[in-house]
Amino acid sequence: MKRELIPMTPEGLKKLQEELKYLKAVERPKIVAEIEAARGHGDLSENAEYEAAKEKQALTTKKIAELENKITQAHVIDPSQIDASKIVFGAIVTLSDTETGDQVCYQIVGADESDVRNGKISVISPIAKSLIGKKIGDEVRATTPRGVREFQVLAIRYG
Repeated sequence: MKRELIPMTPEGLKKLQEELKYLKAVERPKIVAEIEAARGHGDLSENAEYEAAKEKQALTTKKIAELENKITQAHVIDPSQIDASKIVFGAIVTLSDTETGDQVCYQIVGADESDVRNGKISVISPIAKSLIGKKIGDEVRATTPRGVREFQVLAIRYG
Protein backbone atom coordinates (compact mmCIF):
# COMPACT_ATOMS: atom_id res chain seq x y z
CA MET A 1 0.00 0.00 0.00
CA LYS A 2 1.41 3.37 -1.05
CA ARG A 3 1.54 5.89 1.77
CA GLU A 4 0.27 9.37 1.04
CA LEU A 5 2.79 12.10 1.69
CA ILE A 6 1.74 15.23 3.57
CA PRO A 7 3.46 18.38 2.27
CA MET A 8 4.78 20.69 4.97
CA THR A 9 7.42 23.28 5.60
CA PRO A 10 10.43 22.60 7.86
CA GLU A 11 8.74 24.83 10.48
CA GLY A 12 5.54 22.79 10.27
CA LEU A 13 7.45 19.54 10.86
CA LYS A 14 9.31 21.08 13.79
CA LYS A 15 6.03 22.20 15.36
CA LEU A 16 4.57 18.67 15.08
CA GLN A 17 7.75 17.16 16.56
CA GLU A 18 7.69 19.61 19.48
CA GLU A 19 4.03 18.85 20.19
CA LEU A 20 4.73 15.10 20.09
CA LYS A 21 7.70 15.48 22.43
CA TYR A 22 5.57 17.53 24.88
CA LEU A 23 2.74 14.99 24.87
CA LYS A 24 5.13 12.09 25.50
CA ALA A 25 7.44 13.74 28.02
CA VAL A 26 5.04 15.99 29.95
CA GLU A 27 1.38 15.30 29.32
CA ARG A 28 1.39 11.48 29.33
CA PRO A 29 3.32 11.15 32.64
CA LYS A 30 1.03 13.76 34.20
CA ILE A 31 -2.03 11.74 33.19
CA VAL A 32 -0.52 8.52 34.59
CA ALA A 33 -0.03 10.34 37.90
CA GLU A 34 -3.65 11.55 37.80
CA ILE A 35 -4.87 7.97 37.24
CA GLU A 36 -2.76 6.69 40.15
CA ALA A 37 -4.07 9.45 42.42
CA ALA A 38 -7.67 8.73 41.40
CA ARG A 39 -7.18 4.99 42.08
CA GLY A 40 -6.24 5.90 45.62
CA HIS A 41 -9.71 7.35 46.18
CA GLY A 42 -11.35 3.93 46.33
CA ASP A 43 -14.14 2.35 44.27
CA LEU A 44 -13.30 2.89 40.59
CA SER A 45 -16.87 2.23 39.38
CA GLU A 46 -18.08 5.51 40.91
CA ASN A 47 -14.87 7.51 40.64
CA ALA A 48 -15.38 10.48 38.30
CA GLU A 49 -11.74 11.60 38.61
CA TYR A 50 -10.56 8.17 37.48
CA GLU A 51 -12.95 8.12 34.50
CA ALA A 52 -11.91 11.64 33.47
CA ALA A 53 -8.22 10.75 33.68
CA LYS A 54 -8.73 7.55 31.65
CA GLU A 55 -10.62 9.50 28.98
CA LYS A 56 -7.84 12.11 28.90
CA GLN A 57 -5.32 9.28 28.54
CA ALA A 58 -7.22 7.81 25.59
CA LEU A 59 -7.42 11.19 23.84
CA THR A 60 -3.72 11.84 24.40
CA THR A 61 -2.78 8.39 23.12
CA LYS A 62 -4.87 9.03 19.99
CA LYS A 63 -3.25 12.45 19.46
CA ILE A 64 0.25 10.93 19.83
CA ALA A 65 -0.59 8.29 17.20
CA GLU A 66 -1.93 10.97 14.83
CA LEU A 67 1.20 13.10 15.23
CA GLU A 68 3.51 10.12 14.73
CA ASN A 69 1.60 9.22 11.56
CA LYS A 70 1.81 12.78 10.19
CA ILE A 71 5.53 12.97 10.96
CA THR A 72 6.11 9.62 9.24
CA GLN A 73 4.20 10.80 6.16
CA ALA A 74 5.77 14.27 6.10
CA HIS A 75 7.16 15.44 2.79
CA VAL A 76 9.20 18.43 3.89
CA ILE A 77 9.58 21.09 1.24
CA ASP A 78 12.14 23.75 2.05
CA PRO A 79 10.89 26.99 0.45
CA SER A 80 14.41 28.45 0.42
CA GLN A 81 15.46 25.81 -2.13
CA ILE A 82 12.78 26.64 -4.69
CA ASP A 83 12.90 28.63 -7.96
CA ALA A 84 11.17 31.89 -7.06
CA SER A 85 9.90 32.69 -10.55
CA LYS A 86 6.54 30.97 -10.01
CA ILE A 87 4.24 30.10 -7.16
CA VAL A 88 4.60 26.65 -5.61
CA PHE A 89 4.22 25.16 -2.14
CA GLY A 90 5.91 27.34 0.47
CA ALA A 91 5.63 30.57 -1.50
CA ILE A 92 4.88 33.81 0.28
CA VAL A 93 2.66 35.67 -2.17
CA THR A 94 1.54 39.29 -2.16
CA LEU A 95 -1.74 39.80 -4.00
CA SER A 96 -3.84 42.79 -4.94
CA ASP A 97 -7.63 42.42 -5.00
CA THR A 98 -8.45 43.72 -8.51
CA GLU A 99 -11.81 45.08 -7.35
CA THR A 100 -10.81 46.88 -4.14
CA GLY A 101 -7.07 47.34 -4.57
CA ASP A 102 -6.52 45.86 -1.11
CA GLN A 103 -3.31 43.91 -0.72
CA VAL A 104 -3.01 40.60 1.10
CA CYS A 105 -0.04 38.37 1.76
CA TYR A 106 -0.30 34.59 2.12
CA GLN A 107 2.14 31.75 2.55
CA ILE A 108 1.07 28.45 0.99
CA VAL A 109 1.60 25.72 3.59
CA GLY A 110 0.45 22.21 4.44
CA ALA A 111 -3.07 21.61 5.74
CA ASP A 112 -1.85 21.12 9.32
CA GLU A 113 0.05 24.41 9.25
CA SER A 114 -2.69 26.65 7.88
CA ASP A 115 -3.64 29.66 9.98
CA VAL A 116 -5.47 32.26 7.92
CA ARG A 117 -5.27 34.88 10.66
CA ASN A 118 -1.48 34.70 10.38
CA GLY A 119 -1.46 34.64 6.58
CA LYS A 120 -0.86 30.90 6.17
CA ILE A 121 -3.25 29.17 3.76
CA SER A 122 -3.50 25.47 3.06
CA VAL A 123 -2.16 24.19 -0.24
CA ILE A 124 -5.59 22.58 -0.74
CA SER A 125 -7.54 25.84 -0.25
CA PRO A 126 -9.27 27.37 -3.29
CA ILE A 127 -7.01 30.45 -3.30
CA ALA A 128 -3.81 28.39 -3.03
CA LYS A 129 -4.96 26.01 -5.77
CA SER A 130 -5.62 28.96 -8.09
CA LEU A 131 -2.18 30.45 -7.33
CA ILE A 132 0.00 27.38 -7.96
CA GLY A 133 2.08 27.84 -11.12
CA LYS A 134 1.31 31.56 -11.50
CA LYS A 135 3.95 34.28 -11.90
CA ILE A 136 4.24 37.95 -10.97
CA GLY A 137 1.70 39.98 -12.95
CA ASP A 138 -0.70 37.06 -13.50
CA GLU A 139 -4.36 37.49 -12.60
CA VAL A 140 -6.10 34.79 -10.59
CA ARG A 141 -9.75 33.98 -9.95
CA ALA A 142 -10.57 32.13 -6.74
CA THR A 143 -13.77 31.09 -5.04
CA THR A 144 -13.70 32.27 -1.43
CA PRO A 145 -16.30 32.35 1.35
CA ARG A 146 -17.09 35.87 0.09
CA GLY A 147 -17.67 34.66 -3.47
CA VAL A 148 -15.47 34.69 -6.55
CA ARG A 149 -12.61 37.16 -6.21
CA GLU A 150 -9.91 38.24 -8.61
CA PHE A 151 -6.35 38.97 -7.59
CA GLN A 152 -3.20 40.09 -9.32
CA VAL A 153 0.11 38.55 -8.20
CA LEU A 154 2.37 41.40 -7.07
CA ALA A 155 5.28 39.52 -5.48
CA ILE A 156 6.55 36.00 -4.81
CA ARG A 157 9.21 35.14 -2.28
CA TYR A 158 10.42 32.09 -0.40
CA GLY A 159 11.93 31.54 3.03
